Amino acid sequence: MSGIGTGFAVQLAAVTNRSSQEQPMPPPETLTQIREDIYQVKLPLPFALRIVNCYLLRGAAGWSIVDTGLHTDKGEACWRTIFAELAIKPGDIEKIVVTHHHPDHYGMAGWLSAWNQTVTPIYTSAREHDMIAQVWWRDEGISTDFAALMHSAGVGETMLDAMLRIGAEIREETAPHPPEIAVISAGERLRLGTRDFKIINGPGHSVAQVLLHDDADRLIFCADHVLAKITPNVGIWPGSDPSPLHSFLDSLQALLALEVNMALPGHRSIIEDWQGRITELQAHHDTRLAQMYDAAHDGATAFQIAQTVFDFEQFTAHEMRFAVAETLAHLEYLRQRGDIAREDGDVWMFRPA
Repeated sequence: MSGIGTGFAVQLAAVTNRSSQEQPMPPPETLTQIREDIYQVKLPLPFALRIVNCYLLRGAAGWSIVDTGLHTDKGEACWRTIFAELAIKPGDIEKIVVTHHHPDHYGMAGWLSAWNQTVTPIYTSAREHDMIAQVWWRDEGISTDFAALMHSAGVGETMLDAMLRIGAEIREETAPHPPEIAVISAGERLRLGTRDFKIINGPGHSVAQVLLHDDADRLIFCADHVLAKITPNVGIWPGSDPSPLHSFLDSLQALLALEVNMALPGHRSIIEDWQGRITELQAHHDTRLAQMYDAAHDGATAFQIAQTVFDFEQFTAHEMRFAVAETLAHLEYLRQRGDIAREDGDVWMFRPA
């Protein structure tokens, strides 16, 4: 895998050498105007979610982008079409925010920076920056650690090989990488377009997602922290929070007090009932915790429990990874609460305490 040292000039050459005639046509209804200065960009994904929502904010000195999409030919085609429609030229992109390190949000940051033909300021949180470096730039033992984690969860070798192949394929869809990324911290303010946003930390789905709250307009870019109709995956992964569900639920409780009339998420539809949706997510995890506890009643591996709770017959190996990681997060929450005990052999066994 190419690392951060690839160099900006090489990245730019890789972008400009692709002929526009070779790019597939983007899907319809890719661009939606949300506010006078905010556009939602729907980019295609080659897995079950199908779409990731990215955002463009217009300002007097240029445009800002929130999240970038997975780097595919279809993704490039969508961005090129949108730039043409909005008359955005190289040099017009002021800033890019990557809310978290997941490939559908980070994947085209380097390509967009290169397309802009300048070293575009790119921002994320310190912990997300570290995960980008570990997972996408250098793979600092992440694959080995992931294999060990899945083995402890009870995943067999054939399934594990399929999971690892998927991870390697996705890693290729995050290159080229940006020449540098700046760190922003919770509590700071960041100007995007004509708006001043307060940075809020959103742990759980990822280690430290960047949420952007415009308190004047009661609007928030909530990334994958709060989603409509579907629930964010909260799982244990190499390098993640050791108890991500605990962090996630604590964060949701704190966010209940936030004044929000419109939440712009990373997937699916816009959220207008902020408190109502958070309450639904809290209830969902109460139900899921009860299901996990019941599935462990006779003693089982995390993989066996995941197969009981989720419909594995409908899942690809890609989706099974997330199901097992989410199962581990719920079991860890139950273990810390004293409801579940874990026997730490070669493969972990979980049973009621």
